[in-house]
Amino acid sequence: MKAAPSVRVPLKAAAQTTRLVSGTSNSRSSVASVSATNAWQPQTKAPPPLPRKALAAPLAKLPLSSVIRSLLVLSVSSSTLLLKPCIYTLSLLAHPRNAFWDVSKNPLLNMLVKHTIYKQFNAGENKLEVQNSINQIKALGCRGVLLGYAREVLVGENSDAARDEKAAMAEIQMWMDGTLQTVDMAQPGDFVALKFTGMGTDALRLLQSQSMPTEFMDNSILKVCDLAISRGVRLLVDAEEQAVQPGIEAWIMKYQKYCNSQTPGRAIFYGTYQAYLRSTPATLARHLETARAEGYTLGVKLVRGAYMKTEPRHIVWAEKEETDQCYDQVVESLLTRKYNSMLQALSKDTPAELPPVNVIIATHNRESVRKAHALRMEQATRGEDYGVDLSYAQLQGMADEVSCELLQGFESAENSVGATPMDAPNVFKLLTWGSVQECMGFLLRRAVENTEAVGRTKDSQIAMIAELKRRIGNVFSRSK
Repeated sequence: MKAAPSVRVPLKAAAQTTRLVSGTSNSRSSVASVSATNAWQPQTKAPPPLPRKALAAPLAKLPLSSVIRSLLVLSVSSSTLLLKPCIYTLSLLAHPRNAFWDVSKNPLLNMLVKHTIYKQFNAGENKLEVQNSINQIKALGCRGVLLGYAREVLVGENSDAARDEKAAMAEIQMWMDGTLQTVDMAQPGDFVALKFTGMGTDALRLLQSQSMPTEFMDNSILKVCDLAISRGVRLLVDAEEQAVQPGIEAWIMKYQKYCNSQTPGRAIFYGTYQAYLRSTPATLARHLETARAEGYTLGVKLVRGAYMKTEPRHIVWAEKEETDQCYDQVVESLLTRKYNSMLQALSKDTPAELPPVNVIIATHNRESVRKAHALRMEQATRGEDYGVDLSYAQLQGMADEVSCELLQGFESAENSVGATPMDAPNVFKLLTWGSVQECMGFLLRRAVENTEAVGRTKDSQIAMIAELKRRIGNVFSRSK
């Protein structure tokens, strides 16, 4: 039977790990929903936009210390000449061969690192520091954070070694303790990032063979889920390489059903989908229909992807433009809850309207963010609400100009669709916590990833330079 189209009701303002990774990984991460009724409602012509106030510079939100620190870090990250020695230095710090390079034993080095690159990307070393960082981010207008525990232990190099039951149990326990601690640090509405491979070698083997978790693993994950539900904290599983990703997806759907079935209209548990994979639209279509059949809201975090150098070339889009197209068309499909040429229905019998979905657009790509925001404003202008809770996420210390512009509202997008200024969107900043030493591996990967994104980082550097010039100009103008 053909499904009836749904009415679009007026848009409502949104409500205010010990990690282990496989030795082959380049690890990365990187509210309420309103139900719709069944019939089309006549659309009235939108009222003319209200007069707009002049918008301040988006980066004016940032403290001067953050601007200067960001400019220094971004200047290194955007320079092919400086980035290589930076990566080499971070590698020495992440894997110290003597006490001098060990930030846990060299207090002077620890202080230097903590107040520069560490502070740029990390929340703190303990609960008090993390809470202060979260409050500072919220003071800028962000809804909150996407928080992860930075400590990692590489596995995979000896994955074929004889299984040690005691050691395996200890790895799982360590993951559970770290993850529970992270959930406890997060505030209601925040996200906590986790990696299933963080449970160690046994988990890695199971994921590679697409087997379900052991009883102890399952109980550990359920404890994390229960704590997150009780605290109003959302969980987000990072994507990894295709060697383990199908197994990860099977686990995600298991725990999405467990968590999201308990919170009707709202996703607590999210999976991550990488737009550079040719298979992502089909995978997402299957998961959407599984969620529809099992009666819960699907949680979707969409990224471009982090494993380009290690994935087989035939499974990824041949050109960046194809990845961009995939990303933007999937976003459009999710926000309008309609299948399209990219995100296609599984069959002719699939309902035309997508089931309930909560979405995180996790990207530093300004154009993708602009397109999504403009689409939401068009929907608001027409008085439509598709019942999709939408959040945006950028890495703390990166693409701050995108986050701040989003908080402020893109003036050109508002003008182009004739919309009046809206309440600030749900913007989250992704950051980690842990000791300076524990965070070195995370910081090293950020630097390595920038070797593939120097151009993007250059844009952020230019934005910070412009902001610093603006502030200097204001000082001189006031002194006259």
